[in-house]
Amino acid sequence: MRKGNFFILLIAIAMGGGAAFLARNWIAAQATIAPPEQTGTIVVAAAPVGFGTALTRDNVSEIPWAPGNMPEGSYATKDELFKDGRRVVLAPMQKNELILKTKITGPGQKASLSSLLEDGKRAVTVRVDDVRGVAGFVLPGDRVDVVLIRSVPGSNGSTENISDVLLQHVKVLAIDQLANERQETPTVAKAVTLEVDTDQAQKVLLATNVGKLSLILRQAGEGHPADIKRITERDLGRPEPVAVPAAPAPVAAPARRSDTTTVAIIRNMKREEYTVMRSN
Repeated sequence: MRKGNFFILLIAIAMGGGAAFLARNWIAAQATIAPPEQTGTIVVAAAPVGFGTALTRDNVSEIPWAPGNMPEGSYATKDELFKDGRRVVLAPMQKNELILKTKITGPGQKASLSSLLEDGKRAVTVRVDDVRGVAGFVLPGDRVDVVLIRSVPGSNGSTENISDVLLQHVKVLAIDQLANERQETPTVAKAVTLEVDTDQAQKVLLATNVGKLSLILRQAGEGHPADIKRITERDLGRPEPVAVPAAPAPVAAPARRSDTTTVAIIRNMKREEYTVMRSN
């Protein structure tokens, strides 16, 4: 073997050993770095709680949580949760589920329907049946479109039925008097309560006197509005009704001229009438 190749081999071995030594020291140094201490806590449900359940120090607990990484609307300690008074559950929660402001009432409030309303929103109720209520598959927390079906005068003077989408992406607050978002079985309801603003509430109340309201269940998580248009009977393939012209009024035949006439003669203050032939 040439001396030059031998020296190159020795240099390669030395560099490889040095790299291995440095890598070993770096790995050992990283292993000795202690993980950050989890000094923070967060409040969770200690057991399953349902709608209307009052929160207490017994049915909530604190678990370790990374400080500075708290979810919005959460509580770090029990003292923070109960500092202003008692709170009631608005949405059912399972064990170890985070206690968030959106799932409980304000301090001292009751678990009423008004507590579920967002700021600036109103509650309005729509009367439905098994068909207009999507066979009972509309549940609290779902999103629906509200459709108005009514009759309007047609272009040719006849009456025509039309369908208009009145509201889109409306949140369902309650079915009849049930506001449990985790109801698992369909219920054929007689009334559905919706969360709307003031203008939408006025539209719904006016529409109940104009025609019939029906609900269309939207896909979960779908937020974008759909393109809408008015649907008429012509869109169903039904031909437009043709107005039947009114029959002309019969023309009265001219009265036939009589061949006789009556002549009155007065004699000595006495009236006498005679029928005579009419001359041509």
